[in-house]
Amino acid sequence: MSDAPQPAQHTPDLADRVKSLARALGFDLAGVSLPEAERETRFFRDWLARGFAGEMQYLERRCEERVDPARLLPGIRSVVVVALAHAAGSPPPPRSEPAARGRVARYAGGEDYHGLMLDRLRALAGGMRVLAGRELTTRCYVDTGPVLERAFAARAGLGWIGKNTCLIDRRHGSRLLLGVVLSDLVLEPDTPEPDHCGRCRACLDACPTSAFEAPYLLNATRCISYSTIEARGPVDASLREGQGEWIFGCDLCQDVCPWNREPDGSAAPDPLGLRERLTASEAWSQPSLAWILALDETAWAAATRGTALRRPKLRGLLRNALVAAGNAADPTLRPLLERHAEGADPVLAEHARWALGRLAG
Repeated sequence: MSDAPQPAQHTPDLADRVKSLARALGFDLAGVSLPEAERETRFFRDWLARGFAGEMQYLERRCEERVDPARLLPGIRSVVVVALAHAAGSPPPPRSEPAARGRVARYAGGEDYHGLMLDRLRALAGGMRVLAGRELTTRCYVDTGPVLERAFAARAGLGWIGKNTCLIDRRHGSRLLLGVVLSDLVLEPDTPEPDHCGRCRACLDACPTSAFEAPYLLNATRCISYSTIEARGPVDASLREGQGEWIFGCDLCQDVCPWNREPDGSAAPDPLGLRERLTASEAWSQPSLAWILALDETAWAAATRGTALRRPKLRGLLRNALVAAGNAADPTLRPLLERHAEGADPVLAEHARWALGRLAG
């Protein structure tokens, strides 16, 4: 009989107990994937090679870690994936004043989800050690580490990657925030969910900047979320009109998705109040463009404290608001536009001149 060490074995219900713990910590969905995602690995490399990542060089710098989680965690045996559904919300009520207002992606106007989810992922990792009855090696990530979260979420059965490249669950739709726990714990993997997009192309047709090269293929450099959050330079002039009122992110391809209509994930129980903490504050539910265009560093820091809205920094937020102002063509914004047009920042000055030209036209 061989004396070679045997693979660790666990009771069949260990994975179920881990997923139950994840749901008890407030996550809406939980699943287990093996650490391999070969088809997605090939797709990601090809996507980078075609230049669709734009200025997001950090994706390429850690490409090998993204496609091979064993580089992040030697000895990895499983990926536990969780999802938190954020509220769809309702359109803000009509305002009595005609002031031009910007739009913010629904996930971003409340508490920053990164810290909110990471605390609970670390608690989940601690609970996994207790359930396993031994010390584990784990690493937790929420959208900031070199991990292909959507690929592992799909392999873990949390949903399928739709034509808009978002993960879609039949109950909660695509308004999902993802996190992962990498570990050396052997867990039974879940079965992937089949694609339910069918012949629908609502998301593809709704995109005002034609960011989809084909179904399931997003050119990020044409996406409003990329332009308003990730890009640091000027917004391409050919995309500005399509950007509309968006000043941070975009929800359009999700708003038209039939899986986001009924049933609505926002109606799910929220006993720990996590979804409530993600809900946009009054200031960011329909922010005044005049208010944003008048922000200085101190006011911006106070207004965005604890939110994901800090990602583009003040300069990016002002740039986005100038584009929105040009599309709104509100004459009351002229003094603010002229002030930025005469300012020292060349990017803001150029966008302000563009907005003034739209106002004159």
